[in-house]
Formats: sequence, C-alpha cells, structure tokens
Amino acid sequence: MHHGTSSKFLLVFAALGAALTSCTPAVDLAPAQDSANPACAAMMIALPDKLADQQLRATSSQGTAAWGNPSKVVLRCGVNAPPPTKDPCVGVNGVDWVSIQDPAKPDNWTFTTYGREPATAILFNQNDVASSTVLAQLAAAAAKIPQTHKCLGPEDAQLFPAQPSSTP
Repeated sequence: MHHGTSSKFLLVFAALGAALTSCTPAVDLAPAQDSANPACAAMMIALPDKLADQQLRATSSQGTAAWGNPSKVVLRCGVNAPPPTKDPCVGVNGVDWVSIQDPAKPDNWTFTTYGREPATAILFNQNDVASSTVLAQLAAAAAKIPQTHKCLGPEDAQLFPAQPSSTP
C-alpha cells in the first residue's frame, strides 16, 4: 500500500515538474561563432539573475542569455570583435560598447563590447529597457573578459608641435 502511494506521488510530482517547465520554455538562440571560448564561460557565470527588472531565462545555446518573458534583452558571447569604427562608442563602468541602431526598427539597438575578445553583443528595444541600466548592470560580467583596446574620442588625440621651419 505504501508503495502505491509513493508511485502516485512521483507521478504527480513529475507531471507538476513538466507543467512548470512548459510555462517558461528555453529561449531559442543561435550561438555565436566563438561561444565555446573559455572567456565566455567566466562572463556567463557572472551574469545577473535580474536585468532592468527582467528575470534571467534559460536559453538553448552555450554563451547566450535572455531576460524577460517575452525576452526584453538578449546576450550572445563569442561574437566577432568590432574593428575600429566611427560608430558611437560609450564607456560604462570600465566597459566600452559600440552601439548600432537597427535601421529597420529604430527602437532596437545592438551594443557590442569593444576591445575584448571574444566580444559580447546585447540586443534590446529601448522602449522596453533603458540602455544605461542594461549596460551598467552587465558591466561587471562583461569585464570578466580582459580589455585589450579602448574606444578613443577626440579628447584622446595627441597634438604634436609644428615642425620648426627650416628656412631662415
């Protein structure tokens, strides 16, 4: 008799677990080319459970993360590092990010770490979450990947003295 009760309990528990799992399916994301890079693992472990008041969700691929249901912020580690660019670059808490606005959907933005390899890209809609909040809350995790270059602005330009004239 005790055996039958425990079997029923296990069946109910398994059904409940399956029901709860189906409520929050994993976000289907394609991995970045270098998502298996060990540097991504260090960053992924440091990601916050909440980002801009959105809860971290399970994803289908290594080196990816998503917050919110539906997803408000999507992260992929292991993307190609951006080359030197004229695109806007902003530094937040020691991490430089190159920002690209989606021309087809102007409220959608991609921010990619600059000067860190592998690079990390985050995608979000500015109407759903504030970029300043997202970048500030991800900075500590992104900083786990060492910085080798930084964004430069006009204030970083070095002025050289004019060469003295060789004519008397």
